[in-house]
Amino acid sequence: MSWNWEVFCKSTLEDDFSPVCFGTGGEITYLDWMLSAWGWTISVSALGLLVAMILGIIMGTLRTLPTDNLLSKSLTSVANFWVELFRNIPVLVQVFLWYHVIPALFPVMKGLPSFILVSLALGFFTSARIAEQIRAGIGALPKGQRFAAMAMGLTTTQSYRYVILPMALRIVIPPLTSESMNIIKNSSVAFAVSVADLTLFAMQAQEETSKGIEIYLGVTLLYVLSALVVNRAMSFIEAKTRVPGFIVAASSGGH
Repeated sequence: MSWNWEVFCKSTLEDDFSPVCFGTGGEITYLDWMLSAWGWTISVSALGLLVAMILGIIMGTLRTLPTDNLLSKSLTSVANFWVELFRNIPVLVQVFLWYHVIPALFPVMKGLPSFILVSLALGFFTSARIAEQIRAGIGALPKGQRFAAMAMGLTTTQSYRYVILPMALRIVIPPLTSESMNIIKNSSVAFAVSVADLTLFAMQAQEETSKGIEIYLGVTLLYVLSALVVNRAMSFIEAKTRVPGFIVAASSGGH
């Protein structure tokens, strides 16, 4: 089997090859195109992750509120509905809903670029999963922490802000790492609404060059590299924010 990696140095418009694989004078090579597509993949993933983190933390926190009054019960019900709704609709269907249906219902959104709509779809889908991780993280904390905050005279809002969430966010970093890596992989659905991401590049470049092995291997390596960078970054954050002795203390009864 003969592989021709020089396909990445080939111009997308002509049959010439660039000696350094990067186009000059307005010329674009397949390597230029792939790196541009990688940028779109990273942009969609980063924006989607930002939306997911914000909404996920809010919804996950609301699911753990004490249901001792009508407002708390209502907020908890809304958060539970949010999680069940968005985690039970396939992400590709959500992308189509955001691209075709929601702009029709809300005309003000018709002017939004498709990559924004895809990022919102990814963010809402992933927020339901992150909300579940946050709920589990808060539930894993020793009950004494909440009681101690109340004994100090903190309100419910202050207890979550200064005591509960800072601890819960530290212990859910491993599952959040998985969700951060998953959103990069899930961003491949962006091709369905013509966002020029890595998956769309691979499909179009393979058709134009008939070099599917080289093209798809190159794209695969960039997906793997992106996920590994996220993994290492989250591992670094986990190491820097770890609470010494917390796991041992929690497993021995929370003392």
